[in-house]
Parts: sequence; C-alpha cells; structure tokens
Amino acid sequence: MPTGVAIRDVREQLFDAAERILLRDGPSALTSRAVTEEAGCAKGVLHRHFADFDAFLAELVRDRIARLDGQAAELAEAAGTGAVIDNLAEALTAVFQSVAVAVVALITFRDELRARLRQSGRTGGVPLLAEATAMVADYLAAERDRGRIAADADLAALAPTLIGAGHLLFADRTAPLPDDEAVRRMVAAVLGGVLS
Repeated sequence: MPTGVAIRDVREQLFDAAERILLRDGPSALTSRAVTEEAGCAKGVLHRHFADFDAFLAELVRDRIARLDGQAAELAEAAGTGAVIDNLAEALTAVFQSVAVAVVALITFRDELRARLRQSGRTGGVPLLAEATAMVADYLAAERDRGRIAADADLAALAPTLIGAGHLLFADRTAPLPDDEAVRRMVAAVLGGVLS
C-alpha cells in the first residue's frame, strides 16, 4: 500500500491478518513483516499503532478474549433451553473453531507475550482458555440452578475438563476438524454422571 493513503480500522485489519497467518501457518510464521504483508499495508503501519510486535500480539490476544463475551452471553441465554449437551457442544465448537487454539499455541510459543499479559493484570490460567473455562462454569452453574445439572456437581472440575478435552479435540490444525458428533460424545462423557 502506498504511503500517505489512509487505512480504515487499521487495528482490526492487522488483527485479522495475524489471525489468518496463525490459522494457516501457525505461530512460528507470525512476524511483523508477515502481518503487514498479509494486511496489504506498509511495514511501518504496525509500529505506528503499537510500541512493538509483542505489544501488538498482547492486544490481539486481549481483543480475541473480548470476543468471548458475546459467546458467553449466548451460552448464558441458552440455560434452561435445549439439551445441555447440545448447548455445550455448540459453544465449545464455536470457541475452538475460532482462532483460540492458535492463540494458545502463540502464547505458549512467545515468552515475552506471556510476560506482557501477566503485567497487564491478567492472572491465572492460559489466556483465552481461562475465559472459556469461566464461560462454561457460569453456564453449568445456571443449569444447576435450574435443576438440569446435579446439585452436588463439581463445576470447578467439570468446566476445565470440558475445555481441556475440547482443546485436545481441536488442537491439531493439520487434521480435519472433529465432527459435531465427536464433540457431543466428549461433552456427554464428561457430564454423564451429573445430568439430571
């Protein structure tokens, strides 16, 4: 892109480019040059909007975490309707078919990124997975309140188990995505003893 040409929504354009690279090529391919080339903008654009590449990556992770809020609201609204297994299978598929698996790999891959996320007040767990776990725990609590999950169900164990098992189903970006039935079977296996 020629210099002097205004770019609309630069941050989102750069974030979307980074996401495409992550999904297509993995975290090792993610560089500032690759992002600006993928976004179709001059190399200096990223550094005009972010202090450095790790600052860009930290904002990318925070942005993708914020997107979970919409998914969490949808899942919360589903409490008391439909089948618990179906609701959770759909929510887990939405989380893990997104860039979540690639973001987790990126966070694991880049020490400086983890440090920046911790410095920004982020505590506990792997970013994105921790928020997804909270989303699932809140949903399970709402279903327990409605009597659809056993009153003595250990939600603190069930939610991370569902997220971990879901992550494992979707983790291999070179393999075909698991089908809906595979996700449903996993959710049913985890929740088998607590569904009312």
